[in-house]
Amino acid sequence: MTEFQINDPSLESQWRALILFGKNSATYKFAFAKSLLELIDRETTAISLSDLAKPFAKNITTHLKKSDKQGNSNSSTFLKACREYNNGIIDEAKLLFQTEKLGFVNVVDAFQNVNGGQIPNLFYEKDYANGRKRIVIKDDLLKLKESYHFQNFEQETEARWNLVETAWNLRINPNLLEVKYDETTSLFFLENDLMRRKDITSVRDSLNGYQKGKCFYSFQDITVKKGSLSICEVDHFLPHANKKSHSNAGANINGVWNLVLAEPSINKEKSAKVPDIKFLNRLFNRNEFYISSKHPLAETIINQTGKTKEKRKAFLQKQYDIAKANSIITWQPSIELKGNF
Repeated sequence: MTEFQINDPSLESQWRALILFGKNSATYKFAFAKSLLELIDRETTAISLSDLAKPFAKNITTHLKKSDKQGNSNSSTFLKACREYNNGIIDEAKLLFQTEKLGFVNVVDAFQNVNGGQIPNLFYEKDYANGRKRIVIKDDLLKLKESYHFQNFEQETEARWNLVETAWNLRINPNLLEVKYDETTSLFFLENDLMRRKDITSVRDSLNGYQKGKCFYSFQDITVKKGSLSICEVDHFLPHANKKSHSNAGANINGVWNLVLAEPSINKEKSAKVPDIKFLNRLFNRNEFYISSKHPLAETIINQTGKTKEKRKAFLQKQYDIAKANSIITWQPSIELKGNF
């Protein structure tokens, strides 16, 4: 069990733990997750590998067009077939044959593992008996489909995938890495030595899973679904006023460490106020979730706030004290449900 799941055995947290914290030796698990979400939306109860092959291959080939490195292995017969399909060397029928034969060798068994063990509530069972090659969907995955958070899972998976492949394809010293936030577009981006910008992924989609799909302050359910009238908003936990303090040299208020998602009416209510001190520990825990999941946001938070937990706690407390000194009073939301991190 990850720290992310402590005090929270929900199906939603188990799914997110697999996406956010599972082992990443290749991006197959993200393609598999997106394929499951797509097929489960059709309310099927058993999925053959031949049925899985088409969405799985589509997800991999689409990402290969954007980023050629999709695993740590120097060679992969399956990825070679995907590249050949993208280059017009083989047709879709050949691609799907290779996908069914090679694409699922490890991912079906490995997907439901995190931190060396299986999640408590399995979402499917493998059924390869008597020549069958399929997975049987369990009730808990069907229940997950009925969750409010199901609408966010596809975008959260895509965001995590973008971050992982970015980490693999970077040619930047991790100690110098800084993922930046564009307030106008709500995107995370990177710049290389030549100041060329690379957009990575949506800020909302990246942050939401680590907040368990909840408003940071009220713990109400939030959505990141594109086009939704109630889509959550990106908030600076500590206000921009902190940047004006002479004692705050070097702190990046626009840094990932200080960005949270809030339900729109709660965010409007908060405005530029400083949250009550009790929320500082939640911010620390949320940042530690990132660091446990190993990707560019983790390196960025470490570089911005400290190499150890003790230094990161001290950094947040210092920044909070500066904000409190500037504002005197603190804010609490008018609606506040019980949180679990």
